[in-house]
Amino acid sequence: MLLFTLNVLCVALASAACYEPNEAHPPPNYDANDPVLQDAFAFITQSLKTAVNEPDSLATSFSVEVTSSKESLWSLHHTALRRNLSRPDIPEVNGDALYRIASITKAFTVLGILYQHEAGNLSLDDPVDRYLEGLSGKQRGSIPWKDITLRTLASQLSGIPRDFAQQDLLNSNPEFGVGFNPWDLGLPPISREGLPECDEFGENYSPPCGRKDLLKSVTSKPPLFAPKQKSTYSNLAFELLGLVIANVTGKTYEDYIHDAIFKPLDMSKSTLSKPPDSAGVIPINPQYWYVDEGIQNPTGGIYSSSTDLSKFLRYVLTHYNGITPALNWMHAVSPSEGLNSFYGTPWEIFRTDKALLKSRRAITFNAKSGGLPGYTSIIVTVPQYDIGITILVAGPSQAFLQIFDTVAVEVVRAAEEVAIRQLQQRYAGTYVSGDPNLNSSLTLTADHRGLVVEEFISNSTDVLNSPLLPAAGAPSDKPWFLQLTPTLLYRNETEQEGERWRFYIAEERLEGEGKVLDDFCAANVDMASYGGQPINEIVFWRSEGNVFKSAELSAFRVTLSRHDSDKHAHLSDEQGILEL
Repeated sequence: MLLFTLNVLCVALASAACYEPNEAHPPPNYDANDPVLQDAFAFITQSLKTAVNEPDSLATSFSVEVTSSKESLWSLHHTALRRNLSRPDIPEVNGDALYRIASITKAFTVLGILYQHEAGNLSLDDPVDRYLEGLSGKQRGSIPWKDITLRTLASQLSGIPRDFAQQDLLNSNPEFGVGFNPWDLGLPPISREGLPECDEFGENYSPPCGRKDLLKSVTSKPPLFAPKQKSTYSNLAFELLGLVIANVTGKTYEDYIHDAIFKPLDMSKSTLSKPPDSAGVIPINPQYWYVDEGIQNPTGGIYSSSTDLSKFLRYVLTHYNGITPALNWMHAVSPSEGLNSFYGTPWEIFRTDKALLKSRRAITFNAKSGGLPGYTSIIVTVPQYDIGITILVAGPSQAFLQIFDTVAVEVVRAAEEVAIRQLQQRYAGTYVSGDPNLNSSLTLTADHRGLVVEEFISNSTDVLNSPLLPAAGAPSDKPWFLQLTPTLLYRNETEQEGERWRFYIAEERLEGEGKVLDDFCAANVDMASYGGQPINEIVFWRSEGNVFKSAELSAFRVTLSRHDSDKHAHLSDEQGILEL
């Protein structure tokens, strides 16, 4: 039995011997006046002003805003030096200035679907033809609607085409950014017979397409892939979800989004109807300010502002795992192309280990981008840092990537610095048994790796140098350390007391590692137990404010008091924030 227990421990620890965990600390608490944040925002401001002063960006306006789940931390707005004199817009760009946010609208459509799932009016795993009769029966196309669920539509896994009434080269129009003739590509002249007579197929993008146009088109098309086979971007999927929302709520899609999302979140400026020109940012042509999206509103019709989108992001950051038990809204669903890109529902998720300066810990950016002629936009959440970012650009988009890269990277690096400082203040130090006959202590340090076990003595045993750890999977050919990761759960969930953390073996990354499996790690946070208690659980208990004074080692049946902690540990967050 002892041999079996040791083998279990070996397997558990060996499978956990990975690089540093992605979650190295709880989400930080922020003070917008924190010098670390202020320095980052000052650097971003200077960089962005330089970017839009380039000759190809003089007609570019933008709004950028950074928020935590509690409050906006910073914003920056820039009014283009070259304006649209033929269409006077808002005199000076500010947080209420409206932009077309294009495909960011898809996140609102999905939220509406999640609300209706939780209300019991539909199921994410029902086939879409259960809610749209027009997809049933004999049709000219070959899309297997009975196998396409609302969930696969919302997560870009339906396999259906991208569009039905936009991006057809037959409608090349320099005014809207397509400045060449189709025959320049060797395409032959063709008839318009059988094509829609709406949207870009109509005169001057009018009239907008309706339900009949949409269903007629989609039921005549073949699929790109079988359902759930491979992710591919589809606007059609969200137009169908908009019809589903209308059918199950008895409201128009536009009224439902206003009543269920805009109004409760106090997004008072946001709308699916064209606002007055004086409220918006209207760039020099090509631009799409006045085009009515019609039946395509669920995929790209919303006008919104950076202030309103920060309100939306604050909601997302506080509710993404609590909207419905059916899913965690921030989780990836399927891989996209390349190593680091994934689709969510409907998020475009990017993971990188290159964002931080000292650590190669993976950072996950959950984004939804959007683009229409004249407008480029993105919203981003980084839940591990409790950060939301909005970037709205009107006019030439050459500066957009620089804006995004500068803002995302600098904000995350500043957030990491704040998080490590708070680890040092709240948790780091030496914890000692109050029993003089019990030689047990735990020393924790906070650095770029997160919260790390520096020394661990239990009943006079040096745990870190125990022969069991190398036998159980601690690598013998490279450095390793015991890393703590928060579970974000509590021993007492009602009172949110007793933070539950887990530690496990993390390998140091070495230069030149290049084997195929070097980056493979199957997450296994739950190791062996001892007497029914997890051997790698530490529960931190606070005595005042956000400072923790004791650490309970569950399996070791001991609670240690913080004894030789950081000299600032007695300070509250507010007192110590400028000194740490």
